[in-house]
Amino acid sequence: MERLKIKGMSCQHCVGSVKKALEDIAGLSQVTVKLDAGEATFENSNVPREEIKAAISNIGFEPGE
Repeated sequence: MERLKIKGMSCQHCVGSVKKALEDIAGLSQVTVKLDAGEATFENSNVPREEIKAAISNIGFEPGE
């Protein structure tokens, strides 16, 4: 499982938006987003990290490491 910190989430709607954006990326599976931890976890089958971060940025959140 990979982890990615995400800044800017403040409610369950934010969590849902991030989860959907990540699930829409072919190659990611088992996506979980936690508001209290401010992070997403997922299985990654060779998707470049920059592509994942771009998907988060495109919906208005700030991806971390």
